[in-house]
Amino acid sequence: MKNLISHLLISLLAIAGISCTSDDDNPAAGAARVNFYLVDAPANFDEVWVEVLAVRIKMDDDVSDEDESGWLEINYDNSQALNLLELTGGNSELLGTEDLPAGEIDQLRLILGEDNYVIQNGERFELKTPSAQQSGLKIKINEYIEGGMSYDLVIDFDVARSIVTAGNSGNIILKPVLRAYMEKAAAGISGQVLPLDAQPVQVTISNGENQYNTYVDENGNYVINGMDDGTYSVTFSPNDQYLPTVIEGVQVTNGEIVTLDPVTLSSK
Repeated sequence: MKNLISHLLISLLAIAGISCTSDDDNPAAGAARVNFYLVDAPANFDEVWVEVLAVRIKMDDDVSDEDESGWLEINYDNSQALNLLELTGGNSELLGTEDLPAGEIDQLRLILGEDNYVIQNGERFELKTPSAQQSGLKIKINEYIEGGMSYDLVIDFDVARSIVTAGNSGNIILKPVLRAYMEKAAAGISGQVLPLDAQPVQVTISNGENQYNTYVDENGNYVINGMDDGTYSVTFSPNDQYLPTVIEGVQVTNGEIVTLDPVTLSSK
């Protein structure tokens, strides 16, 4: 709580000196309006709850990460536990809106509380968070914003890769794998996997350097946005009654969503 109060005080000072959010649909003069959204790639859990306290950004890459005066906090009025698995299939959580000076957004920091847990088969398991993450989860952005424009900055929380079991202790640890992208330039891959009896089906998209993960929804649909340009392989990993399938040579181009033909998996 003391850390949160400190962050809020810094936020008030930063907002007074750097930005002024207007109440209408247009950004303040000379500024760019940025909406910060949280989404999630589905995972094989019943529920995944995290407590989001705040979002902070750093505009100047010449300012040290440890210099708190260089970070601006985006007010998130509804600080509470969120079920990440509800933020799929086009659903998202608005974490805040801010008018920012034109320039490059260097980094983003997502600050979590301690009320984090998963539900699996009706049982609750607490998520341990490494102490190194208490200052916030840092994400490199490097996105330029222009004055007079509005942007949607999406934070993608990859649950499937973010929750790990620690050796023999049985502790379930939250080690978030996050990425962020501007939605207007969000290239990606979408499609459908059948039959529905093959679920849960994990979708892994990789080009050897970058890897993206998700699960299909209840209708077999999937989509991954915010991908880098490149040629990718797409792997579909179903339950143990069906055979996995790989599609090679999928070309992703900036700003376009590639929709693959429906994939029908074969039973064993």
